[in-house]
Formats: sequence, structure tokens, C-alpha cells
Amino acid sequence: MNFRTVVDVPKPSFAIEPLEQLLFVGSCFADSIGQRFKEEGFPTVINPFGVMYNPVSVLHTIDHCEVKPQVVFLTLGTNHIYRLKATGEVVDNCQKRPQSLFSEETLTIEECTDYLLKAVRILADRQPDVRVVITVSPIRYAKYGYHGSQLSKAVLLLAAERVAQQCAAVSYFPAYEIVLDELRDYRFYQPDMHHPSGQAVDYIWERLVETYFSQRAKQYLEDWRPIKEALGHRPFDAESEAYKQFLVQTKEKEKVLRARYINKV
Repeated sequence: MNFRTVVDVPKPSFAIEPLEQLLFVGSCFADSIGQRFKEEGFPTVINPFGVMYNPVSVLHTIDHCEVKPQVVFLTLGTNHIYRLKATGEVVDNCQKRPQSLFSEETLTIEECTDYLLKAVRILADRQPDVRVVITVSPIRYAKYGYHGSQLSKAVLLLAAERVAQQCAAVSYFPAYEIVLDELRDYRFYQPDMHHPSGQAVDYIWERLVETYFSQRAKQYLEDWRPIKEALGHRPFDAESEAYKQFLVQTKEKEKVLRARYINKV
């Protein structure tokens, strides 16, 4: 008997290789997954201008970010945007200013698609072989009401599908579906009952590695694990000569490992 439904994650047309430069832009879910890549030693930039929730704000970050990543994750949280009434400008952060200064709008599927396509084009202009992974954050927005939150996610899902269909370098990773369909139990949520727990993020990471990492990248993770554990070791006496020597040796192992994998895709 099968007591759960496993979400199928289609194999993308590309693979993530060891130590490639990554950029994460989007909701706080992007922070969670981006941090996992950083812990595994990948050169990773995460939300350089703060957390971004909607496609307009994602585009703003891409437009102003100067890095040239090889792989980009765009994590969409909502299709709601806020305009400053005085200027009509879409703001990325209200900066705790009075709500009366802003008007709230919802983007259509077409508008979300257009903003995302613009972001992908900017990335491709800077790095022609860039690969983009779009996800929809599984975090629910109670302030919209749960029906309203689902409508917002539906718009983002349809827009993500359209972008993936139009761009060969774009892939959709079903983080939203994995949490809602595979992990549909409140034990996989934080106490606020909206954000995925650490265990849920770990599971999504496993599914991501399984599907998107090349065999060489998976081998890198195995080779990196003992070094990562050694670097995370908390000594009884950090000033002891024995620990200092241990740290020097570990750093040298890290250097050798990076030299073996970096730029050899």
C-alpha cells in the first residue's frame, strides 16, 4: 500500500555542476534553499537587495545585480504589488511607512510572464549560457485569506509554466507541489503553520539534488561532507595548538578539493 503521493520532478535539460556561481532571488524560501547551497561550498549570492516576493521586484533585483551567475533560482511568493501613490512606482519594500501611502494591485498572468521574461533576457545578456530555475514558494499568505493566497499562487504557477515553455534555459522546480502534496502534514511546518520546517527544506533539498545535480556534483557533495563537518567542529579549546593545526590541515583539504572541482565541468 502507498500512503503518500510523490510529486514527479521532470529531469531538466541541464544539470548543476560543482561549485558553479549561483544567484537566488525571491521570497524567504529562496533564502532557505540558497543557504543550503552556501553551506555546501557553492559561491552563492542570496537576495542582494533583500527578500523579493513578486515578479516586478524580482526583475528589479536582476536589473540592478552585477553578478554573472551560471545558475539562477527565482522564487515567486505572490502576484500582489504595492505602488507609492505619490509617484506610481512599484516598491520592493514599504519600509514600514504608513499603508495609506500605497495602493495594492494584483498582477495578471500575462504581466507576471512579461516581467519574468525580461529578467531572463537580462540574465542571458550578461551570461549567455545561464540556466534559470523558477519555483513558487510554498509559504501561504494568510493576510490575503487562504482562498486569496491560492489564487495568487495559481497566477504565479501559470506564469512560470509559460516562461519555462518559451525559454529552453528555464526549468520549473515544483517546491510548492512537494510541500502541499507530499508533505501535507502540519509537522512539516514551523510553529506559525505557514513556513516550511527545517525538515521540509531538507527534503526539498534532497529532491533538488536528486534531479538537478550532475553525477559529478553529487560526488562533490560526498567529498565535501567530511570537510564541512570538520570546519563546523566546535573545539574545547580554540586556542590550543592541536586545534590550530587541525584547522590548517582542514583548510588545506578544502583548497585541494576546490581545485579538483572548480571550472572542470
